Amino acid sequence: MDLVIGVLALAYLSSFVAPDAQGDALYAFKTSLNASSSQLRDWNPDHVNPCTWSKIACDGEKHVTSVILPNMGFSGTLSPRIGILKMLTTLDLQGNGIIGNIPEELGNLTSLTMLDLENNHLIGEIPSSLGNLKRLTFLILSQNNLSGSIPESLSSLSNLTDLQLASNSLSGQIPEQLFRVYKYNFTGNQLNCGINFSPHCASGNAGRSRKSRTGMIVGIVVALLIILLLGCFLLLLLWKGGHKGYRREVFVDVEGEVDRRIEFGQLKRFAWRELQLATDSFSEKNVLGQGGFGKVYKGVLADNTKVAVKRLTDFESPGGDAAFRREVEMISVAVHRNLLRLIGFCTTPSERLLVYPFMQNLSVASRLRELKPGDLVLDWPTRKRVALGTARGLEYLHEHCNPKIIHRDVKAANVLLDEDFEAVVGDFGLAKLVDVRKTNVTTQVRGTMGHIAPEYLSTGKSSEKTDVFGYGIMLLELVTGKRAIDFSRLEDEDDVLLLDHVKKLQREKRLDAIVDQNLCRNYDIHDVEMIIQVALLCTQSSPDDRPAMSEVVRMLEGEGLAERWELWQHLEITRRLEHERLQRRFDWGEDSIHNQAAIELSGGR
Repeated sequence: MDLVIGVLALAYLSSFVAPDAQGDALYAFKTSLNASSSQLRDWNPDHVNPCTWSKIACDGEKHVTSVILPNMGFSGTLSPRIGILKMLTTLDLQGNGIIGNIPEELGNLTSLTMLDLENNHLIGEIPSSLGNLKRLTFLILSQNNLSGSIPESLSSLSNLTDLQLASNSLSGQIPEQLFRVYKYNFTGNQLNCGINFSPHCASGNAGRSRKSRTGMIVGIVVALLIILLLGCFLLLLLWKGGHKGYRREVFVDVEGEVDRRIEFGQLKRFAWRELQLATDSFSEKNVLGQGGFGKVYKGVLADNTKVAVKRLTDFESPGGDAAFRREVEMISVAVHRNLLRLIGFCTTPSERLLVYPFMQNLSVASRLRELKPGDLVLDWPTRKRVALGTARGLEYLHEHCNPKIIHRDVKAANVLLDEDFEAVVGDFGLAKLVDVRKTNVTTQVRGTMGHIAPEYLSTGKSSEKTDVFGYGIMLLELVTGKRAIDFSRLEDEDDVLLLDHVKKLQREKRLDAIVDQNLCRNYDIHDVEMIIQVALLCTQSSPDDRPAMSEVVRMLEGEGLAERWELWQHLEITRRLEHERLQRRFDWGEDSIHNQAAIELSGGR
């Protein structure tokens, strides 16, 4: 009986031992930190239960679970007696002036989940005993004067999600396992990241968040991974398209001046009513223009965003609504600073609409030929920028999209001007979205008379070289300010087409007569000569003789034009002589009319 009473008494007394021991340890901790008389005044050794003290939290069994003392201005050291608080989960001492070493006894705090000693004056090595803190989630030791290597024992902290060791004097190799931590920072040290990571931190720049750690681990091959994943995705699309009986066309950025914010499915699907309200029921007063693909209306969305809404004609695409959506999404992936960005689309059983940003400076054509009182004339430097920007946009469509995108209707009316008067090519890829079988003969060849390449007009087959031809005509529009066909010049049959008119004046060396009079001679005649030469190279009758758009870009930038122009002149002289010879051969004269009739009548019966 006495033994039982003794055990019970011991147990009863022991319930006071833990708080007393905790209080003693915390009071020693306060003393070691050199807390002033005004700091932690209620940490009184006569009050044996520290759960009543400020900055202290306890659980229901009076175990101290957190000590939170940030930015208190302490200047002392860390007492090793803190190591007896086995139930402590949080120790926060950041932003003080604490000196000395980190006690090995902190490794006894096996319940600890957060240890924050940032921004103090701690010295010495990181204790390897911290590897015993298996529940530790946050280890913040940055902005101290710690030295030596990072203990390998920290690699065993499987719950660690935030490791901050920046701005110390640490050296040696970073344990590889620590790069798997969700968030870490090793910057401001002299650390070696190891064989796989040394390019990133040989100079102490190893700090990365978890969001970028994959880039560190596989930084050199990350681009390959993206390409492989994208390739698999495209193959899947192609495979599905082939099994549905129609050809899938996929447009993918590979290089160039690309807006990197590219995502599949980024387009907004608008409701019909939304666009109807935006355009005031597609009022004629809001018509911005009209072309082979339909009318374009100015619109204002509910959030006051200004847009341009293209209402397609001949909209019924093979495969119906789903195919239309897929093609629109694929076209939207072709993103370049000189290409008009597609915002979204709308489909109904009877409508197909595309939504673009509103270009406040409208089109090049309108700026050349539809000036209103007070409108500024496109100056010569702007026209040069438009020429180069348009060339870069078309180069991107032809050479950096897979498969290439053929515009089919390159002209000044389809080159828009943003707020900085930079060229933005619109209407590219639209031929895919309409059913050309529903069109009549005059529109089956997509394009505008005067801009259409001869081989496209005769065969109906387009290529990137048909775009080059249209681009050449657009250059002539830029220089002259005139339309591609001008029926006011009917009295001179050779001058109805702008191309023929410019060729004639160029042969006569009358360049000044070519240039838009609205420029009032404010231009560089050498620039004019260069652009005319590029335009004539682009509009050669044979598509094989025309340069690729990448070559056009280089020529406009001053590379390779002289050589191609010299060759063109030789070819042009030969062609003109051959044309004159044929004219003489078939020039029968008035006396030959009857003979010609006889020949015709003598043909096969």
